[in-house]
Amino acid sequence: MSEMIPAWVNGELTPVEKLEAHRQGLRHKAISVFVMDGEKVLLQRRALGKYHTPGFWTNTCCTHPRWDESAEDCARRRLKEELGITGLPLDFRQQVEYRADVGNGLIEHELVDIFVAPAGPDLLIEMNPDEVMDVKWIDLHDLDRAVKAEPDAYTPWLRIYLDQHRERIFGTLSPA
Repeated sequence: MSEMIPAWVNGELTPVEKLEAHRQGLRHKAISVFVMDGEKVLLQRRALGKYHTPGFWTNTCCTHPRWDESAEDCARRRLKEELGITGLPLDFRQQVEYRADVGNGLIEHELVDIFVAPAGPDLLIEMNPDEVMDVKWIDLHDLDRAVKAEPDAYTPWLRIYLDQHRERIFGTLSPA
């Protein structure tokens, strides 16, 4: 069965099949999570089987809430599904909207609830190979430099978050 996500059609929020929402570039709900250890952020590299941006590095996790699911419940669910992470406190930072071409004729036009979750370096991670092919902790300043040096290795939304919403997500940690 195809996954239905909350999207706006003719100004009304309605369930839409996920791939169709991306084909049409419909504005839809999403969540993004950044797990942090001080100034280090946990990144994931998307599995090669993903239908868009496979093999790209991105924030800790992101997805679309189910029709009747809160953003916070969705963030908790996806941390567990993608990385086996449970029990972290989620701090809502902001809601942002962006539109980006993600390849293969697909457009992400998302209204995103962004959460930050504190963790330590001993965080237990159990990657779901259908979702994630690798993870790494990286200092936020090193991430800024890496994205500038090789932007096409990172998802469009991560680049947008760092460029346009950095202070609201990460606070006073300034770019390198």
